[in-house]
Amino acid sequence: MSRFTKDGKVKPDALPSTLQRSDEKAQETFAATLDAAEEQYGDGERARRTAFASLKHGFEKVGDHWEPKEKKGPPDEQAARGSAEARPTAGGVDANASKQHLYDLAKKLDIKGRSGMSKDELVDALQKANERETRRAREQ
Repeated sequence: MSRFTKDGKVKPDALPSTLQRSDEKAQETFAATLDAAEEQYGDGERARRTAFASLKHGFEKVGDHWEPKEKKGPPDEQAARGSAEARPTAGGVDANASKQHLYDLAKKLDIKGRSGMSKDELVDALQKANERETRRAREQ
């Protein structure tokens, strides 16, 4: 099942809610990869993981949506390994970004105590803030 209309636009209802609130390029990246992955692997978990892995190379989750990353590349150690094994990830947070970038995102999301956090603590705090913002957006 294609996630694209005849004129090449992504069908909004064919995307996860965080992508429905993201820009067109993020939507297209996810939808095209998911379509291709489903052709290869079938409809299911592996295809969705593949689509999210592709998305995370060029985008990072900020609150309830995805934004383009400053520099493309794997977002965390799991993605860099490229293993098909299911292991914990940073949940859309670009854990490979600089501490300053993570701090700036924490400031944008108004995360309290950010100035005293280590890089790992910023990644954890951003994950929690993203989950909270996504829940809030879905409830509206």
